[in-house]
Amino acid sequence: MGSTVLPAPQLLSPLGPVCITSNGTAITSVLFIDDDAVVTEASTDPLVAECARQLEAYFSGSLTQFDLPLAPVGTAFQQRVWEMLQQVSFGRTAAYGELALRLGNAKLTRAVGTANGSNPIAIIIPCHRIIGADGSLTGYAGGLWRKQWLLRHESGQKELF
Repeated sequence: MGSTVLPAPQLLSPLGPVCITSNGTAITSVLFIDDDAVVTEASTDPLVAECARQLEAYFSGSLTQFDLPLAPVGTAFQQRVWEMLQQVSFGRTAAYGELALRLGNAKLTRAVGTANGSNPIAIIIPCHRIIGADGSLTGYAGGLWRKQWLLRHESGQKELF
């Protein structure tokens, strides 16, 4: 598996370095940087700086709702799922099947999971809040340990799982 080329991290979070990108008018990605990533120069975009500031406030526990323009790139179906993810409130969770039902078809559960896993704007579009019907964590593109940390952080509990 090859490495990913990303701008330099704009935020050193409790979950590792975070890379934020923007198209100049909206945030296009928030990604965790893993060891195999190749970083380039840091962004000077004021929107990226504001996103980093809000993420720092989130991690410190003083922010529970983000106020940023978002422009994730994806299919129409992915966009619908990502919009639904933003309706899952801080400290709450929902199951993949619940989202599929809201979309009008319980058979869309796997497709919802795939769209959830393709979310390019971690944390702000809260794909970490989506769990299995049995309450299990299931997958998370940033790693299950990050999902567990985020859910524990939002619940205010020291030990959740």
